[in-house]
Amino acid sequence: MKIDDTPEAHPQIGLEDADVVYIEQVEGGLTRLAALFSSVIPSHVGPVRSARISDIELLAQYGHVAFAYSGAQKKMLPVIADADLENLGAQQESADIYTRDSERNAPYNMILRADLLMSKLVSKDISIASAKNPGWTFGPVPKNGKMIVSAKMNWPANSYTATWSSTDFRWLLSHHDQSDVSASGINLGPTTMVIQIVSITDSEYHDKFGGITPLSATVGSGAGFILRDGQVFDALWTRADAQSGTTWSASDGSPITFAPGQVWVALTDSAPEFTYPVASASSTPTK
Repeated sequence: MKIDDTPEAHPQIGLEDADVVYIEQVEGGLTRLAALFSSVIPSHVGPVRSARISDIELLAQYGHVAFAYSGAQKKMLPVIADADLENLGAQQESADIYTRDSERNAPYNMILRADLLMSKLVSKDISIASAKNPGWTFGPVPKNGKMIVSAKMNWPANSYTATWSSTDFRWLLSHHDQSDVSASGINLGPTTMVIQIVSITDSEYHDKFGGITPLSATVGSGAGFILRDGQVFDALWTRADAQSGTTWSASDGSPITFAPGQVWVALTDSAPEFTYPVASASSTPTK
């Protein structure tokens, strides 16, 4: 599901129930979220926003998923229709499923009744993908990590900071330097925070204001960082093709294990800024 990530869209609804959340760059250097739900299907999720070209390649590794979004550029609609996705955009669903929140302003007020959408799929016997391994390995804490306090991820017009909480045992997120609190009052944050360094280039698509839509390339290989258990691990990622999962390993080829629980993946083309404990403070961003 595509979710708005501008300050006007906060607090967001239902993200605490997602299994995986991707942060993607969109027009103007802003970000938008692609959230995957499997373990728990919440009743309400949002605010729903439109699809982008990066979603097609990104979601292909999960198989035939149910794709919920508010719409798309006209040029992109045939691409979505041809993709291995169950096309469930708001343009073809009822107002009972894609509802409007009277306490929010448009275009930040479209809320998906995810429970009703999934019930419709079941009633019509529409088959979608079951959860599968997206290439990650879960397990005990790996060796050779560095203790950190926080990591700040930057895009041209947005930023996220993940701060380790030894109480909650997860990374508490801040958005635009404000605590990223959901509509339910929960500070959003995963047990594993993935920072994936990708190539972000102009695509052939643009929004209605003429802003060029960026494309985040998630097939290929590159570097990144895995954050878990208060530590950061330098990592390498590889994904052979769109249908394959993304694997993460150390420089010696051994897999870097994720912590059980929610995973957030920041797709960015710049290195994060790490804050270290006072005893080993460093102001130099890890490259």
